[in-house]
Amino acid sequence: DKSISHRVAIFSALSQGPSDIIGFLQSEDCINTLRALESLGVESVMNSEGEVHLVGTGGLFSEPANPLDCGNSGTGMRLLAGLVAGQPFPVEMRGDDSLQKRPMDRICLPLERMGCQFKFLSRKGFAPFVVTGGALKGIDYDLSVASAQVKSCILIAGLFAEGETVVHESRPTRDHTERLLRVLDVPIEVNGLSIRMEGVGVEGLDVEGTEWYVPGDFSSAAYWIAVVAAREGRLVRLQNVGLNPRRIALLDVLERMGANVEVELISKKDVAEPYGDITIRGTLLKGTDVGAHEVPNLIDELPLVAVLGALAEGETRICDAGELRVKESDRISTVIKNLTVFGVDVEEKEDGMIIRGPAGLDSPAVVHSYGDHRVAMAMAALASYSAGPTTVCNIACTETSYPGFWGDLMHMGATVEFIENSGCY
Repeated sequence: DKSISHRVAIFSALSQGPSDIIGFLQSEDCINTLRALESLGVESVMNSEGEVHLVGTGGLFSEPANPLDCGNSGTGMRLLAGLVAGQPFPVEMRGDDSLQKRPMDRICLPLERMGCQFKFLSRKGFAPFVVTGGALKGIDYDLSVASAQVKSCILIAGLFAEGETVVHESRPTRDHTERLLRVLDVPIEVNGLSIRMEGVGVEGLDVEGTEWYVPGDFSSAAYWIAVVAAREGRLVRLQNVGLNPRRIALLDVLERMGANVEVELISKKDVAEPYGDITIRGTLLKGTDVGAHEVPNLIDELPLVAVLGALAEGETRICDAGELRVKESDRISTVIKNLTVFGVDVEEKEDGMIIRGPAGLDSPAVVHSYGDHRVAMAMAALASYSAGPTTVCNIACTETSYPGFWGDLMHMGATVEFIENSGCY
């Protein structure tokens, strides 16, 4: 799981001494977070099986000699900003062209209120920027956007703050950070949409390193769910997939669409992150509506909801999803452009789209990732239903979250051919 891998690496770095991470996702995003932690004085070793041995510093880090390069990862940049906000030295943070288009004022505002200094180096509100932290004070903060990344940034910074930090959400978002803090015995209280935590100040956490297990990434499993869900007579079983209730909203959407889905919880009750097996049997799907209450816990899967809408009978409406405009690409615009190439009847809205299915999908198509890993993989999932060949251009971006995607697509029965020197499949 990408979201959990980022967090357990950071919390291992905050611990005293060695931690072992089993199942760490070896994607570009997560590896960039590891490299950033190493620049702060953390020792880590990763083997080919996805196991990471990391020696934490107890929260007392070294000033890095160079900027922290977060690559394409908004999660990595926002969480690491919370981490370095607790350190009494300046840290420059950078990312690739895509990451430099994603809004960072949403973390700047609360961190500055806590006592951190922010300096944007190019464009106000966007990376690259310099964070100078230390001597933080707890705050009471209302999130302006429903964002688990912003919430986690504040909570991580709050560990180094004097006094209490309280975060109020407008809607429930992913709660990986709260769950992992409980594992570390950090006093944290969740009351409805409010999270309350007592900081430990500049001394850092007094917790020992531990062993972490990272379950399979539900967002990655979702592509194979989509590949089978509308294909009658086909079945796929996905094992050891993370089943955090705030990550699996796609299963609720599929249930409304008439999908045949079975979930078996196999983890013990006391684990931080529940996991289990998901079985999908293909069937005819019908359109559905997705709105504000589901979007925060469905944000990564919304391109796939659009794909499923193209395969389903009737209309599928996605609304209240304006946050898609500021992801790795403008996912409303890029998904609609690609669906149109496939011949899908789709209508753009300011905060979403309306998809009318089922689409014919009987002609050759050339679609583009626009540098967005989730757009590339969602279009590949739709291409698996097409009678004509599909070319997906600029697919290197899939390495940021799912390095083995194209091989797994072939394992599912697709014929995949890499077009040399083109970056396309």
